[in-house]
Amino acid sequence: MKDGKFLTLGIESSCDETAASVTADGRQVLSNIISSQIDIHTLFGGVVPEIASRKHLENIDKVINGALEEAGVSLDDIDLIGVTHGPGLIGALLVGVAAAKALAFAGDIPIVGVHHLHGHISANYIAAPDLEPPFTAVVVSGGNTDIVDVRDYNDLELLGASRDDAAGEAMDKIARVLGLGYPGGPKIDALAKQGNMHAIDFKRVTLEKGSYDFSFSGVKTHVINYVNTERQAGNELNNADIAASFQLSIMEVIAEKAVAAAKEYGRDKLALAGGVAANSLLRRLMEEACRANGIEFYRPEPVLCTDNAAMISCAAYYKFKAGHVDGLDLDAKPVLDFDRF
Repeated sequence: MKDGKFLTLGIESSCDETAASVTADGRQVLSNIISSQIDIHTLFGGVVPEIASRKHLENIDKVINGALEEAGVSLDDIDLIGVTHGPGLIGALLVGVAAAKALAFAGDIPIVGVHHLHGHISANYIAAPDLEPPFTAVVVSGGNTDIVDVRDYNDLELLGASRDDAAGEAMDKIARVLGLGYPGGPKIDALAKQGNMHAIDFKRVTLEKGSYDFSFSGVKTHVINYVNTERQAGNELNNADIAASFQLSIMEVIAEKAVAAAKEYGRDKLALAGGVAANSLLRRLMEEACRANGIEFYRPEPVLCTDNAAMISCAAYYKFKAGHVDGLDLDAKPVLDFDRF
């Protein structure tokens, strides 16, 4: 506690970002330090788990000390430690969880484990101080495309999820096919701005009527087959048109299902979250669809879309306020059901 404010130290290490943050009263960000490994993993065309774990070990103390220093506080001022404990890469998660438990033990500070996706949704509380549940949330990232009914801060129901490739995963794969490199999402988004999104009619997969699940493996295969067929025929490819048309085929489905879910569940607010939430087309389509249906649209700024610790700190704060505390037996969970947030 400092200046009458409840201080939470958040720690995130689920994939390839080592991050630490200090928040006051859950929503005020005092520091948000992120050490990214993108440059390293770009050399391999994707995240290499063992390398990620080693870099987390190198960086974890630096980012935690940096977060405390930037916030102008010491460990003695911290009231709570929140840490991502799943899902994610097991080696990466273990580094963050071990660091959090060590600090909790040394400082006699309560600790709360946070589900990574719960953290992404909570980024909206930081970006929009007026946002309160209930609302519909859409989490779009490399490993997830989920629609969630947020009934309260700690009462969330998963309405739909990706059955195969998530949106970010599909974008990474198509980026490799087009020779764009890693990470694919931002590169597809940038190239698509130079193309015609209506040039190629790639398939939209909506699944059975009323389902809020997603499937993007079909459109991914459609794009790959299109590229291979055109190359074999000796035709010149317009990569910008391919990127734009492919991106539209994914983002339209996400926006349509998200708004449909909000309307069915009677929610007048819809929040976007996750790494792919930074995609410019998705943000525009969601905003247009929400406006047309009288739904208020929320989305975090890009720095809060990527993996960060401020969102983990916020989620931990609300869990703690609801009476949830974990022990020093808290463990990393590479696979963690959404209802275990």
